[in-house]
Amino acid sequence: MGANLRFSNPNTLAKPPGYSYVVEATGPNRLIYFAGQLGLDMENRFVGAPGDFRAQCMQAFDNMTLALKAAGARWSDVVKINNFLVDIQGNMAAFREVRDRYLNASAPPASTTIGVPALARPGGLFEIEAIAVLPAKAAKAAPAKRGGKKKARGRKRR
Repeated sequence: MGANLRFSNPNTLAKPPGYSYVVEATGPNRLIYFAGQLGLDMENRFVGAPGDFRAQCMQAFDNMTLALKAAGARWSDVVKINNFLVDIQGNMAAFREVRDRYLNASAPPASTTIGVPALARPGGLFEIEAIAVLPAKAAKAAPAKRGGKKKARGRKRR
């Protein structure tokens, strides 16, 4: 986790279960938005048996892990997640169990979880999207300037 991130829960609010109310990023940063990930395998098919929320949820978190890695990020760099659950009442406990395997318990990201009647992809039961903050990339070094005398333009030296 970057030193430029601060995760907190104000004492004036009840402690949230498994997420932070406030995440502050300061200094030069890279802000990376990750599109929603579903419980799809490499053949673009849902994993597990039809209706297997836990299998889809685990695969969606694994897919997000791969997306984070592709950007040079880790779960500890994630500052915000949005979660969409079909049948939130029936699946909330399984979601929390899976989520807690991936997130940093001492500094979990801010989180919003929404129950939805369906996802855009028929058969989908869970989707997660994320925002991560990483330190700014180091600036590329400027080309070295050559030392010595400048040639006068328009005249030839002898």
